[in-house]
Amino acid sequence: MGKKLLITEKPSVAMEFAKALKINSQRKNGYIEGNDWIITWCVGHLVTMSYPDKYDEKLKFWRLDTLPFIPEEWKYELIPAVQNQFNIIQQLMQRDDIEEIYNAGDSGREGEYIQRLVFMMAKPNPNAKMKRVWIDSQTEEEILRGIREAKDLSEYDSLSDSAYLRAKEDYLIGINFSRLLSIIYGRNLANKIKEEKASISVGRVMTCVLGMVVSREREIRNFVKTKYYKILGEFGDETSSFKAEWKVNEKSKVFESPKLYNETGFKKEDEAKEFIASLAGKEAVVTELKKSKQKENAPLLFNLAEIQNECTKRFKIKPDETLEIIQNLYEKKLVTYPRTDARVLSTAVAKEIKKNLNGIATKYQDEEVKGYINKMVEEKYSTDLVKTKYVNDSKITDHYAIIPTGQGYENYDKLPDLQKKVYKLIVKRFIAIFYPPAEYSKVNATILVENETFYATGKVCVNKGFLEVLKPEKKNNKSTENSQNVENSSKNEDEEQDKQEDDNNLEILKNLKKGQAVLVKNYEIKEAETSPPTRYNSGSIILAMENAGKLIEEEELREQIKGAGIGTSATRAEIIKKLEKIKYIEINTKTQIITPTLKGETIYDIVNYSMPDMLNPKLTASWEKGLDMVAKKEIQSDEFMVKLEKYIRNKFDRLVIKR
Repeated sequence: MGKKLLITEKPSVAMEFAKALKINSQRKNGYIEGNDWIITWCVGHLVTMSYPDKYDEKLKFWRLDTLPFIPEEWKYELIPAVQNQFNIIQQLMQRDDIEEIYNAGDSGREGEYIQRLVFMMAKPNPNAKMKRVWIDSQTEEEILRGIREAKDLSEYDSLSDSAYLRAKEDYLIGINFSRLLSIIYGRNLANKIKEEKASISVGRVMTCVLGMVVSREREIRNFVKTKYYKILGEFGDETSSFKAEWKVNEKSKVFESPKLYNETGFKKEDEAKEFIASLAGKEAVVTELKKSKQKENAPLLFNLAEIQNECTKRFKIKPDETLEIIQNLYEKKLVTYPRTDARVLSTAVAKEIKKNLNGIATKYQDEEVKGYINKMVEEKYSTDLVKTKYVNDSKITDHYAIIPTGQGYENYDKLPDLQKKVYKLIVKRFIAIFYPPAEYSKVNATILVENETFYATGKVCVNKGFLEVLKPEKKNNKSTENSQNVENSSKNEDEEQDKQEDDNNLEILKNLKKGQAVLVKNYEIKEAETSPPTRYNSGSIILAMENAGKLIEEEELREQIKGAGIGTSATRAEIIKKLEKIKYIEINTKTQIITPTLKGETIYDIVNYSMPDMLNPKLTASWEKGLDMVAKKEIQSDEFMVKLEKYIRNKFDRLVIKR
């Protein structure tokens, strides 16, 4: 009787598959063999693309007359350090008794690529059926489900095509433009950074991210703070008072006046004082009163970009460290697949979600979390997520959001402290979605003094809901999405004070009546100043990459505009790591703040002069979108490749002429 061969991405994963399949045989040299199954493994990449000099010795030298280099037939080679493991896999794949071969590589584009390269080079037994295992976690039942429901490998051919194209695109853009720009501008770079010689490294994603960092740094460097002066009125009666902020309107005496800096403030303090003087003795009347209840739902679940950003903020660690931690939690069966862009669950998973909750409730020994789950039970919070915003099959491509499996606790105690903290973050984000919304009571009042309007807001949380689980952090700094909205941002330290005033105002404002005259107790001038944009940190830049170059602080807005990002969830952390390694950027180890180096800025200037579209997130995102379209069978591989080659040749012709 024939055997089944299963190939995983690494030895530790192979052991989990062997356990799930109850294979108790001794581990042999590079594989495990049981009665029905043989399990072997890759060790990351076994095969790589050949460098140009393998096509032609002359291509070892960087010369203009050999460019652009676009192979007609692509060459691949084995990585010498892991050749032994490849030989083992090849021998197993070619065995006559192998009837079925299961690709159980990492369930994503890059995982598919690693395995397909091996299959291409190994030339497996042509009579064996080829299948693909696709799993969302490494729990025993998920592994067995993945094997049971394994589809024909050919169903993943479009994903494989996309993976091959991604590698070819990065290779062609990296090799051709790095060589070309180094030949033309390498000496200029060396002179600028005071080195004997220097080369220029260009990458489809890397150069774009460098552009984001440098352009942000220059916005900050060129930013000039501007002071302006706001007007506050204090109104009330003999026993109580509230503060309201003046804002210009069409009937105002200073409407469209050059004295105004913006709609809430004056350019000069003297002009603000004059304005206050003009209000002396005027009656104040409540002209509008709006009472409302507001609800705020728990945020969506974590995808990789969101948790990388969160871990940078909380623990000051780099995105690649976060990925390493979550990968380990995944391999220890504690959480689901990490390299995901989705922040929601599938309908199928949502229907089984009680299993995850029960596992956390009975096995996770954390008193705080137990308290949250006990409250869920006592208050009879619904666990039916299907019709909520947390479940949406259309927003899932390869995998759903990162959630705890409710299993793997036999591995928990041995985890380092930081890994336990990251796990708890994932658990709390997960539990929060079962809690009711936070509820706020809000009152907005408009006070009219002659034709001038003052606005007061009172807001207080009347039901914490999910905020019991996800207690809001105090904000120490205020980020701005880009330089366009800096004008409207006032001093950061005023935020907490304003919130306090909101809470105090509520009780007083609730007792006001429309048409009521109120006592004017005082007018004051509040000095404000514009703030520069904030620098990226190693987490926020991942979010900006996910959103094609926009750093969007507001979660809901982030979800709405989400489209093709720069890079993928699997590759973004590596890009940041590479930029730091080649000294184009520096990352502060304590704060994780990113700044460009002199070398990085010089290369930015060279690229900006020679091929500025490489710095444009929209171009990089459009290439990523094209790869996604290939994976979804919306366009053919050949169509993508023709466009890519045309782009490279056109760009070359222009650059050589420009030289």
